[in-house]
Amino acid sequence: MKKLLAVLLALTLLLALAVPGLAQEAALRVAVVLSGSLGDRSFYDSANAGLQALLAEYPDQISGSVIECKNDASMFTTNLISAAEQNDVVVAVGWEFWDALTEYVPQMPETKFIFIDNGLDGVGDNLLSITYAQNEGSFLVGYIAAKLSQTGKIGAVGGEDADTINDFIVGYEAGAQYANPQIQCLRQYAGTYDDPAKGKENALALYDMGCDVVFQIASRTGEGVFEAAEETGNYAIGVDSDQKYINPQVIVCSMVKEVGKSIQSAVSALLLEGEFAGGTIWEADMATGFIDVAYGDDTMPQQVSDELKAEVEAIKQDIISGAIQVPSVFED
Repeated sequence: MKKLLAVLLALTLLLALAVPGLAQEAALRVAVVLSGSLGDRSFYDSANAGLQALLAEYPDQISGSVIECKNDASMFTTNLISAAEQNDVVVAVGWEFWDALTEYVPQMPETKFIFIDNGLDGVGDNLLSITYAQNEGSFLVGYIAAKLSQTGKIGAVGGEDADTINDFIVGYEAGAQYANPQIQCLRQYAGTYDDPAKGKENALALYDMGCDVVFQIASRTGEGVFEAAEETGNYAIGVDSDQKYINPQVIVCSMVKEVGKSIQSAVSALLLEGEFAGGTIWEADMATGFIDVAYGDDTMPQQVSDELKAEVEAIKQDIISGAIQVPSVFED
């Protein structure tokens, strides 16, 4: 009997060595599904950065993949379902997944879903929605834009005429008017998130109308805004990530929406504590630290003075405390 037990123990040990992961708990499989593409140096890249940070921090506990839909509507549902069939957690990045999540979340209760940038309620306890108070961060950069403007006109280029984009613009305009009630705020919509040439065309139109600061809210399309700013000798503002490094001479600041860090937070809570706030909508606002303004680093030229930065910091605290109420298109 002892000999038999020894043989069984030896076989178990050999199997554990031969099959990686057999002797330890299986890794949490996480897929990030993007409605667009990597390489925007903004929204989608931020989501990927969150996944990569998780993989670096928990290399033996998490496995991960990124799936790009490249703004192809025919891929949204197919890629989401495929990811859900092969993973424990699916992070859907982009409003384009609204219909697919509504239909398939209830059908796949074993998979946990995280919906980025939209609040989808009443679908299932396996779905966590994360929305962002982009209007609050946009208020800050609007204030900066108005303070820097020499013409009394500023602009914004949106990827599309949609609620989320307009929430940025409403906050931006409110912040500008807080700085200067006479400021004029103009806007253009590119109708795409993946066409820098179109973004440049829209920005050039705004600069031609007298705007000297333009806020890009259009993912990769917005890189054309930076090109237009450089060509015309004007300023631009980045979005979602700290984009100043792209062109430090013309990008004065960026409205930061920490998509990656919010993904890290949600997945880490699940991994380490087994906590998943399914069935809820979590708003990442300025008080959470996931909404802010960034100015690049000290090696870059700083068009925003220390005095103006101090004003912005004071406004930030007033927004957090509720002393300043920033308007939103999502208000009831």
